[in-house]
Formats: sequence, C-alpha cells, structure tokens
Amino acid sequence: MVRIVFVALCLTFSICLGAAFADEPVDTVQSVIRAQIKAFLEDDADTAYSFASPAIRTKFPDKIVFFEMVKRSYQHLYRPGNFAFGRSKVLGDEVFQEVLISGSDGKDWTAIYDLVEQPDGSYKINGVMMLQTASGPQL
Repeated sequence: MVRIVFVALCLTFSICLGAAFADEPVDTVQSVIRAQIKAFLEDDADTAYSFASPAIRTKFPDKIVFFEMVKRSYQHLYRPGNFAFGRSKVLGDEVFQEVLISGSDGKDWTAIYDLVEQPDGSYKINGVMMLQTASGPQL
C-alpha cells in the first residue's frame, strides 16, 4: 500500500513539475515583451534594442534605425493604450505569443510575437506581426 501511494505521489509531482516547466518559456517571453514595451514607453532605445534577436539586429544594425522603424511601423506597440497577453505556443526553441492591444487610436490590435531561445537560454524577439482586430461591444 505504501508503495502505491509513493508511486502515485511521484507521478503527481512529475506531472505538476512538467506543467511548471512548460509554462516557464511563456512566462519568460512575456517578461521580455513587457520589458520592451516599457522601454518603448520610456523612449529607451538601448533597452528596447537589447531584446532584438540576432536576425533583427542584422536587418537593423543600429539601435536608432531600429527605434525609428518601430515608431513608424509599430506605433501601437510603441505607444499602446492597454495591452494583455493572449494565447501562446511553444515550438521547440521558439515561442509565439499573442498580445492584445487597445491602441491609442481607439482601435483594437493583436500583435503576434515570435521569440527565439538564444544559446545562453534567454529569449529574443525575432519578429512581430500586427493585425487589426474587431473590437468587442462597448461596456
């Protein structure tokens, strides 16, 4: 009887531990996204650029050029009204994270972030796709 209880406890522990590890990349990438948006709001190009993946840094080798591109092409990320995290998907060393944004223009947007794990275990932003979404009913 003690053996069955021990095995059951081990299985329960391993399932819970597995679920915790499954959430870790998502928690990490959400922290990265939150920190980059904070840097945008503070006009901190150095910090915002620090979250860019090597592929993005190849396209935009200068933090000022990167920051200007964000201001021009991703204004809803640069100056979001409110934002919240939506669905996420982990595929190997890549995490896709949905960010729901109430734009400063009053429109709703969905940003799909692509983050890749780096050799040091950190995650860097590898791209963002913006989609205008239908707003819900007025409350």
